[in-house]
Amino acid sequence: MPTLRPRWRPWRAMLAVSLLSCAAPLRHAMAQHADKLHVALTSERVLNAVAIADDGRRFVSFPYWGGGGSSGPTVAEIDASGQTHAFPDARWNHPDGTKGMLQPFVRVNAIRIGPDGLLWVVDSGDANVGGPPSPTGGAPARLLAFDIMTGAVVHALSLHAASTPHSYMDDIRFHNDTIFVTDAGDPALVVVNLTTGAQRRVLAHDRSTTDERPMYAEGKLLRVHGQPARIHADQLEVSPDGQILYFQPSSGPMWTVPTAALENPALPATDLARAVNLFYNTPSSGGSAIDGDGNLYVSDVDRLRILRITPQGKASTLIHDKRLVWADAMWIDSHGVLWIPAVQLNRTATFQSDGVSRVRLPVAIYTMDLHLKPVR
Repeated sequence: MPTLRPRWRPWRAMLAVSLLSCAAPLRHAMAQHADKLHVALTSERVLNAVAIADDGRRFVSFPYWGGGGSSGPTVAEIDASGQTHAFPDARWNHPDGTKGMLQPFVRVNAIRIGPDGLLWVVDSGDANVGGPPSPTGGAPARLLAFDIMTGAVVHALSLHAASTPHSYMDDIRFHNDTIFVTDAGDPALVVVNLTTGAQRRVLAHDRSTTDERPMYAEGKLLRVHGQPARIHADQLEVSPDGQILYFQPSSGPMWTVPTAALENPALPATDLARAVNLFYNTPSSGGSAIDGDGNLYVSDVDRLRILRITPQGKASTLIHDKRLVWADAMWIDSHGVLWIPAVQLNRTATFQSDGVSRVRLPVAIYTMDLHLKPVR
């Protein structure tokens, strides 16, 4: 997760009124699930994402901002005994002087098994989030896709054409031959046509992609270098029918836009902005997931819970548990199990006034066997 500089706009007060009027009341009918939260994996290093293949293979990523703990790979597979193995191999996980699109991982922020069965990796490259612009000639942000059976690179897409000096490419979702990426550093969505390679920045600095309100975690204002942290366009999900993209800055709220509008390069920017609608007044969040019935699962990093939000915008508390410290990128596997990494981002050194990590190792990935309908 990136840490970003404050951005304020005069329409914030108007937005707050809109949020209060449109957000559905929170219900608590599903809050009795604490006994169903199980430890699936633990790690002595901070991780931030999990992806489970349909054959049960488990992949995780370790972000550069994690700090602390033992050294190891950036992207790894966890075997049945809990051992970590560099994926796709050791070279990809250790700098070796190679430059270009096939150089080892630089700053991995997200992993995702796509509908094509490939393991997709979002590598933000040399992004200098929260500081000076990214260095000219540095490693570009890129999307990498690996065959999980052979480890071979199937796609290597530079995001240089859609990046700015302040970009931080954050997370990824798919719709047919379109890839959606969030830019959490310089607020925007990036739309990539996988067939042609064409890429566009859309909704740049729109209210829907820009973080305009403080973030709170475990009851405390999230700060970096003494200033409120800002994480722009971050979580995103595609509806099971492929018609709607849900997206939000990490502080909320959540918005929707038709995928058809995003995928139409001839649609004027003003018309695209008008197609965006407020969906739900989500709290400060670390990650999300969506099931095959269109229900969204969004973490609340302030109150340590997971919200379940229906397609109609009705929310309930799925689980509230003190162990869910900064629940990040979640996953629903082929058996309907919800995987929840609790990564303690807010406790890492970056967010401490004295620069000393408060992370309590090991961090854990939890599961809830909810018999959900997965999206495939």
